Amino acid sequence: MNILFVVLAYFIGSIPSGYLFFRLGENKDIRGFGSQSTGATNVLRLKGWKYAVPVAVLDVLKAALPVWLALRFFDDRRIALAAAFLITLGHCFPVFIRFRGGKGVSTAMGAYAVLAPVPFVLSLAVFVGTIAATRFVSLGSLLATLSFPLWAYFLYGDRQLALLGLAIFILIALRHRGNIKRLLRGQERKFGQREKD
Repeated sequence: MNILFVVLAYFIGSIPSGYLFFRLGENKDIRGFGSQSTGATNVLRLKGWKYAVPVAVLDVLKAALPVWLALRFFDDRRIALAAAFLITLGHCFPVFIRFRGGKGVSTAMGAYAVLAPVPFVLSLAVFVGTIAATRFVSLGSLLATLSFPLWAYFLYGDRQLALLGLAIFILIALRHRGNIKRLLRGQERKFGQREKD
């Protein structure tokens, strides 16, 4: 049962809400436009808030709900931690659309909100503060997800949670390779800039 739940978590994470919403609205593959990600940020740039908000909400919920269920129905918290990682992995590399998905930030934050509310809120503050100061969503995403394992470790001494956060940060950083290069070159798009087809 434990193994089945963890495997199922990957398939839940693989549900590509951004891909589906964009396909419904445009009858096109979002991965051919903008950042080529299925995440809410790319949807926002291409289609605006009307499409981006439901995508973000679904990406958060598809992590938060399974992780909450794992904590509620399994005695071993490691099941919830494994589910959180595999949901994020599924979001980034979804089996249903040939392993090209989003960048994992909303999904990771959905899991963090359930696993550790205080570190989650602090990480969210890093995210919002960074965007307010720089208008770079990618930089806010990277700093927020990097800060989570630090909060988990230094506030609670929770090594398991810190290791999960570190593993997810590495995954998210890998998915942000292009953003990191553009940030270093001073070419990264800022929040609010619409993407041209």
